[in-house]
Amino acid sequence: MAVEIPVHQVESIGVSAGLVWHYLRDNGSVTLSKLAREIDAPRDMVMQGVGWLAREGKVTFQEGPRSKLISLSSEHSG
Repeated sequence: MAVEIPVHQVESIGVSAGLVWHYLRDNGSVTLSKLAREIDAPRDMVMQGVGWLAREGKVTFQEGPRSKLISLSSEHSG
């Protein structure tokens, strides 16, 4: 069963995705934990923004020494 998400919530997720994209563009690869701390938005909204970007193929994930790193995919970094 599909659940409809209110338009204002979808817009908030889109705004969070934009914040994530700009942060990664300006700062490069970062752990998900640091990303959530650095962006001025609730953690769940930041993670939903990450999911949005991942679904669009705009971010990549790689194993770091202790946790996963996220970065912009090469074709979306500039």
